[in-house]
Amino acid sequence: MEDPVTAQDSYTYERKAIMEWIRQYGTSPLTSQTITAETLLENQNVRKLIQDFKARAKDLNYQYELGVDIRKKARRPLFETYGKTIYPAEWLTNIDGPEIVLLKMNGARAKKEASLYVKLSCHPHIVRTYGLVNVRSDHPTSNSIMLLQEEASEGNLSEYLLDLAELPNENILREIFIQITDAMTFLARNHVIHGDLACRNVLVFAFNPTELKRNLVKLTDFGLSRASILYATVSCASRTVFDIVPIRYAALEILLNNSPDSYSEQSDMYSMGVLMWEALSKGTMPWYLLEHDADVQRQVTSGKRLEQPASCSSKLWLIIRKSMAQQPKDRPDFDTLRTMLLQNSMQPLSTQCATKFLEEVESLLTVGCAMYSKFLRRNGASSNKLR
Repeated sequence: MEDPVTAQDSYTYERKAIMEWIRQYGTSPLTSQTITAETLLENQNVRKLIQDFKARAKDLNYQYELGVDIRKKARRPLFETYGKTIYPAEWLTNIDGPEIVLLKMNGARAKKEASLYVKLSCHPHIVRTYGLVNVRSDHPTSNSIMLLQEEASEGNLSEYLLDLAELPNENILREIFIQITDAMTFLARNHVIHGDLACRNVLVFAFNPTELKRNLVKLTDFGLSRASILYATVSCASRTVFDIVPIRYAALEILLNNSPDSYSEQSDMYSMGVLMWEALSKGTMPWYLLEHDADVQRQVTSGKRLEQPASCSSKLWLIIRKSMAQQPKDRPDFDTLRTMLLQNSMQPLSTQCATKFLEEVESLLTVGCAMYSKFLRRNGASSNKLR
């Protein structure tokens, strides 16, 4: 947040973002009350907090000391997978600081690129990384790195969808896709390849099943594992990051030739198509009927693609299929994908509710008419007998 302002609803927003919101809707995104641009007031207190925090970060050269500036809240990690461990953390020197986690990456060599990574993570839909964390160790040559990041209150998108009682409306998911696409457009413009785009690498900060603009997701792990200047090797000296491929999300060109040259915005676009399929399938693992990755690889290289989820509209599926096109040149870039998703706007939720209500009324009328006809037939038969 660069220019915080307080609106009539008493909430604080980034000036540019709330101005755009007011221009489109004229109401508060949180309370729905009417607000105007003329009544926005600069929030000096929040501005000072932001400036102080940035100044402290700059003085530290985006480096923090474990046990001095921050500490782990628990020895047991929140999440652990190959090459990545996330720990709950808290501030020791910045009591008013944001909620944080520690991300430990094995096999990373990125200290010289820390400031670049921090800069890239300032996008509103990319998880914020505050800097590197120095760890006093008896093994200073250990091939690992620790980063300080903001905490996502709702976890990752894959687990969040799996835990929901029912799949969100397609409009809500489309809004989430647009936010992810915004982040990917930003990375592409900065010549950064994500390389591992999947629902598990999308963090949920706010979710609302009925109001589009009260949803917030952020992308994480961009360039952390492959095809990036930020991270080059994994902990096993005999292997490189290009040996570790998320087969179920990987584009054909990567499955055929897993080299740095195969990773591009177009390969990320293919993974985006799989991500959208995954979300529309309520967090189901892609190719879930195939137990082994080798079988998935054979299917994709033979030209097979994921099938349309039952919940996915035909219009949206056309976009997803184009994202997963066999040839990289036939896939859109992320800027184009965003436009396609916006043009694919469905009915407003209120209209959908009205439509559903009318369908239910029509169904009841059909049943009622059938019962009434049956009643008339019976009464007609009885009248004939009386005659």
